[in-house]
Amino acid sequence: MISVCVIVKNEEKNIDRCLAALSGYGFELVVVDTGSTDGTQKTVQKYTDSLHEFAWCDDFSAAKNYAVSKASSDLVLVVDSDEFLEPISQEEVIKLEEQARRNPEKVGRIRRRNVFERDGVRQENQEWVNRIFDRRKFHYEGRIHEQIVSRQGKDYKTWLSPLSFVHTGYDLTREERKKKTQRNIRLLEQELSQINERIGELHGQIPYLIYQLGKSYYMQGDYQQSCKYFDQGLSYDLNPKLEYVIDMVETYGYALINSGQEQTALFFENIYEEFGNSADFQFLMGLIYMKNARFGAAMEEFEKAQQHKECRNAGVNSYAANYNMGVIQECLGNIDQAVAFYQKCSKYVLAERRLSEILCQEQ
Repeated sequence: MISVCVIVKNEEKNIDRCLAALSGYGFELVVVDTGSTDGTQKTVQKYTDSLHEFAWCDDFSAAKNYAVSKASSDLVLVVDSDEFLEPISQEEVIKLEEQARRNPEKVGRIRRRNVFERDGVRQENQEWVNRIFDRRKFHYEGRIHEQIVSRQGKDYKTWLSPLSFVHTGYDLTREERKKKTQRNIRLLEQELSQINERIGELHGQIPYLIYQLGKSYYMQGDYQQSCKYFDQGLSYDLNPKLEYVIDMVETYGYALINSGQEQTALFFENIYEEFGNSADFQFLMGLIYMKNARFGAAMEEFEKAQQHKECRNAGVNSYAANYNMGVIQECLGNIDQAVAFYQKCSKYVLAERRLSEILCQEQ
């Protein structure tokens, strides 16, 4: 059996869906409440008797480690309340447990699809995150954006599970997003301050926390401050294959564009060899060239992005690339070609809007 551990606080609107999606597969459901004042606890009791309380202390690792300690099984899966398991078969559940038991020295990963809306446009990206482990071998560390760490302090390998979750935690109003990012920034700064006091011992954690600070400012819409932290984070000697490093590079590119520093972003040409073999990076380069009026180079990058079957940000290898190619053709006065690209975008709202505007202009 695998125990699923969730920490909650005032998650009445999410926890019902979260636990309902996990029910019926034979998982033990362990929920730790960190101070809810709404109907969260009452909802949890519909699904499990394993409900515990933990006094919040501004430390996500402490809360999650406490939840893990309350599990009946040593094999645990940690889930957030705004993550919802997509349906799986019983055969996949059996496969999951077999994988976990065969790999006690490794950490299992789940696929997470982040879905959210920005400026009326639905967006989606996906990532693999570490979530399944043997609690005798691993635990959480880090006040916020906590990481699974070996109890022996050594590196570990991972394995991919068949689990896929939809994550709605980024789908917030402007006010909710600001409140969440301000909390994250406060905790990250506290964590970074503590690590700086032990810099020799914990040197490797510093660029990751700087990345998370940059990401928090980016989510808040403070792109200038975001660029400052990303630039600082990338000054370290980092492994370009690490997922957070890849995301830091690409988010830095978007932050430069969003803050009007598209000319500065051209330096990404210098890191193309290290990071350029993905639809996401090629799409980003297309945007950078486009913002610098290098339309031929932009078209080439958008075409390259479409040669990839996989991408992290939905649409960069399909409708989003076609949409931007249509915008370029409009800028060049090639309306028929622009329409052709927009028509390839299926029901992408921005493309439909441009097609409608072109039609109105022609009438």
